[in-house]
Amino acid sequence: MRESFIRGSSLLFTLLLALGIGACGSGDARTATPTGGGGRGRGGDQTVPVTVASVVQKSMPIEIRVIGAVEAYSVVSVHAQITGQLTAVNFKEGDDVQKGQLLFALDKRPLEAALQQAQAQLAKDEAQAANARAQATRYQDLLTRGIATREQVDTMNTQAAALDATVASDKANIDAAKVQLQFATITAPMTGRTGLLQVHPGNIVKAQDTNPIVTINKITPVYVSFAVPEAQLPALKRYMAQQSTLPVSAIAPTDGGKPSVGRVNFIDNAVDPMTGTIKVKGTFPNEDRRLWPGQFVNVTVTLTSDSDAIVVPSAAVQNGQQGQYVFVISPDKTAQMRPVTVARLAGDDSIIASGVTTLFSDLPIFPYSRLTAIPSNK
Repeated sequence: MRESFIRGSSLLFTLLLALGIGACGSGDARTATPTGGGGRGRGGDQTVPVTVASVVQKSMPIEIRVIGAVEAYSVVSVHAQITGQLTAVNFKEGDDVQKGQLLFALDKRPLEAALQQAQAQLAKDEAQAANARAQATRYQDLLTRGIATREQVDTMNTQAAALDATVASDKANIDAAKVQLQFATITAPMTGRTGLLQVHPGNIVKAQDTNPIVTINKITPVYVSFAVPEAQLPALKRYMAQQSTLPVSAIAPTDGGKPSVGRVNFIDNAVDPMTGTIKVKGTFPNEDRRLWPGQFVNVTVTLTSDSDAIVVPSAAVQNGQQGQYVFVISPDKTAQMRPVTVARLAGDDSIIASGVTTLFSDLPIFPYSRLTAIPSNK
């Protein structure tokens, strides 16, 4: 049995759809016409359908496909810096907030009273300091007239200096009281989206409590982190060095739309010896907010493209005891089993490393033809 192919065109091969050809094993399949007249209204022309497709040589991307997780670009846990009663919440859970926007208000009355007390103490100490300075000046005059002693003058000067220091301390206390009063108003530290509110108005919040009042996530842009097997790390680093960055796409498994597109911007500095993988991150603008922190996504990193890839539909590649194979249609109208090596998958296509090339046969299997197994002479 002999095949005649013309190089440089295309090769027709068959996906034999569970219609009896599966029993052919590792042999060729030849078309045959039954001699009987039975068969679903077609008499002697009763045949078995097969599906054919063409081998295509085209440019295909070289990709790394893994599972990743979406991470917020930035996360801020909002805590109270003072202890007090929460009096107001100025947003709803899940709202987008802007940096500096008022979020919470605490009871200010104790803090305002503390500020007024510090201001009163300052006024008192300033008066005493002024009197001490005046006393020191008078004793200095008495010393020049021989009425006061040097020891008395030194004592008055020390008292005046101490009260001046007390005044400075009072001013610092006022500044601290003002800061504490500012802490009674909590604003958004960054632009982002609020999460679940942990404390509601009327409750007491504590300074530096372990649990935040609310968490804000920045989700435009977002990160997608994923682990790349160490075997693919050399290729990833090589193409990163050539392009400084690489395109990466991500999509949720149940999302029927187009993948979100971003850029790889981080490769960790060490391979995890426990898993044999290295952590990589990509940044996505996420303007449409299809990616959500904590979500698992299918990630595709495009390293480069193979301009002369041999491509067949993945459905045509079968698995047998000897490995993977396809059925190729020969010019003599036979279906020949051809072992192939699949280099990688790309969507519904398989890129063939060896086994078939871009050859052509102008004799496809006739529609509704019956295929009979014959011994292979290959």
